[in-house]
Amino acid sequence: MRKLSPNLDKEDGLDTVLEVPLPEEMFSKTDGSSAAIRWKKMLNLIRADKLPNRSKAVSSGNNDQFMFLLKIVGSALIPFQVQLDHAINLPVRDGCIKASSAKYIVQQYLAASGGQAALNSINSMYAVGQLQMAMSDIQQSGNQMNSKRTCEDGGFVLWQKNPDLWFLEFVVSDCKVSAGSNGTVAWSHSSTNSNASKGPPRPLRRFFQGLDPRSTANLFLNAVCIGEKKIKDEGCFMLKLETSKDMLKAQSTANTEVVHHTIWGYFSQRSGVLIQFEDTKLVRLKSAKDNNDSTFWETSMESTLKDYRYIEGINIAHCGRTAATIYRYGKNLDYRAKVEETWKIEEIDFNISGLSMDCFLPPADVINKENEQEWDSRASLAENRTV
Repeated sequence: MRKLSPNLDKEDGLDTVLEVPLPEEMFSKTDGSSAAIRWKKMLNLIRADKLPNRSKAVSSGNNDQFMFLLKIVGSALIPFQVQLDHAINLPVRDGCIKASSAKYIVQQYLAASGGQAALNSINSMYAVGQLQMAMSDIQQSGNQMNSKRTCEDGGFVLWQKNPDLWFLEFVVSDCKVSAGSNGTVAWSHSSTNSNASKGPPRPLRRFFQGLDPRSTANLFLNAVCIGEKKIKDEGCFMLKLETSKDMLKAQSTANTEVVHHTIWGYFSQRSGVLIQFEDTKLVRLKSAKDNNDSTFWETSMESTLKDYRYIEGINIAHCGRTAATIYRYGKNLDYRAKVEETWKIEEIDFNISGLSMDCFLPPADVINKENEQEWDSRASLAENRTV
C-alpha cells in the first residue's frame, strides 16, 4: 500500500500523505501513460471535492451506475442501535430454547474473540485495507444489457471511536466515497451527491465483517439459533435476527417503506468465530399516484470472513469476500446487478489518541439538508395544528 504521493510541482518538495492509502495494483496497470501522468490523475481524484466541475466529469451513465453500486456495497449500514456502554449481558436461561442457544453461541464467540475484558478495553480503532470490486450482470428493461465490468482495485481507511462515531473513506478506480456517523446522524458523500440516512445513527456493515467483535456480539444477543449449516466444510451454527418494527419505521420516509431487514450469522462450531455474515433488505418505493403501483428494491449481501489473527489480544478477520445482489422490480421494471468485493486488511490498531468529534463531522451540505428537513417537518406540524 502506498501512503505517500510524490510532489509533482517541486522536485525537491516533500512527499504528500495520501488521505486513503492505495494498493500498488492501482499504479502497476499500464494505460500507456507515464508514472507522473498516472499520479496526476490520482491526485485529481483525491482532490475531487475541491474541483468545481467534478460532478459534470463523472456524469456518464457507466460511472454513475458504478458509483451507485459502490455506495450500496462499500458503505452499507446495519439496522442496529449501538449500545452506549461496554456491558454485554448474556442471561442464557431467559427466553426460549432457540434464544438461549443463540446467547450461548455468542458467549463462545466472545471467548474466541479475545474475551469480554479485552473487548471492553477498546475505545477506538483504525484500519487500512485494500479491495477489489467487480460489477456484473446489469439488466434493465427497455435498455441494452451492460456486460461484466473489469475488476477494479482500490483502498480504504476506517476510523471508529466507541461506540457510535465512525468515518470511512475509500477509493476504487476513478470513484471516491466517504461515509460516517457523528453520533446523531449517519451520512454518505461522493463527488456526485451527499445524503443523510433516515432514523437513528447506525453502524457500518463493514464492522461486522470481522473488525468489531463487541458490536457483533451485541448485534446477535437478541437472535435465535435456527439450526446448523456447513460453510466450505466448516460446521457452523446459524443465528437469525429480524429487525424490529420500530427500527424499520424509523428508517422509512413518506415515500419509502423498509419492509424487512433480516440478518444471519454463521459461527464456527470448532473455533467459535464468525465465518459468514448475511443480510437481506427490502424497500418499497411508494407511487404518488397509485399505492398499488409501487417499486421494490431488494438487496442481499453475503460476506465470508477468513484469516483471523490476534491484534493486541483481539481476534480480527484480515480478509474476506462480499457478494451483493441488487434487484429492483415493479410495474414494467426489471433491474438486476451483482457486485463482488474482495478485501484485505493491511494495518489495524486500537485505542488511537487524538480522535475528537471534529474527526467525524458530516459535510456541510449534509448538515444543510438536515436543517431543511427539520424546518419542513416543523412547518408541516404547525400547519396541521392550525388546521
